[in-house]
Amino acid sequence: MRVAALYDVHGNLPALEAVLEDIARARADRVVVGGDVVPGPMPRETLRRLLDLGLPTHFIYGNGELSILAQVAGARTGSVTYWGTTSGVRPPESIVEIYRWTAAQLQPEFDLVLARWPKTLQLEIDGLGQVLFCHSTPRSETEVFTRLTPEDRLLPLFEPLQVSMLVCGHTHMQFDRMIGKTRVVNAGSVGVPFGEPGAY
Repeated sequence: MRVAALYDVHGNLPALEAVLEDIARARADRVVVGGDVVPGPMPRETLRRLLDLGLPTHFIYGNGELSILAQVAGARTGSVTYWGTTSGVRPPESIVEIYRWTAAQLQPEFDLVLARWPKTLQLEIDGLGQVLFCHSTPRSETEVFTRLTPEDRLLPLFEPLQVSMLVCGHTHMQFDRMIGKTRVVNAGSVGVPFGEPGAY
């Protein structure tokens, strides 16, 4: 089974279409969408495209979806986790407005779709064994670690996992590294890459 992992599309439909062309050429059997499909400039169109791929497709949520769902639910903005904090500090008004606009674009058709997505997904993949997909880490959608984060800081998080590989995103910077006995692959970002373009 060939699995394509798409992370952090952020409503960038043209970038998604380019990546989907590569996936078709690679003959992927299924797709895992690892969160943060939204917010972004074309949220409805991007989400509709992913829902209609014609391949078995699994979705997990990221911090973007949680922020949009909080807006849909009418939550007090400062009570939602933004940028890795639950301190109640209000994010910049420009960010709040992006979340409001995105929530309005997705209602009423898609808010229930987002609400059904799980936090993690585990698949048995030929040649790789058990693979765990999460947005950032299994315990948080906003936790940040990179290829440079010291292994001793990450071992307590990854050692208990009973998987051979973990696939994540969130930082928009792809990498492939070992943490203890677990291979950790950050899939980067389809829509807003911060590092060099590429895939693993």
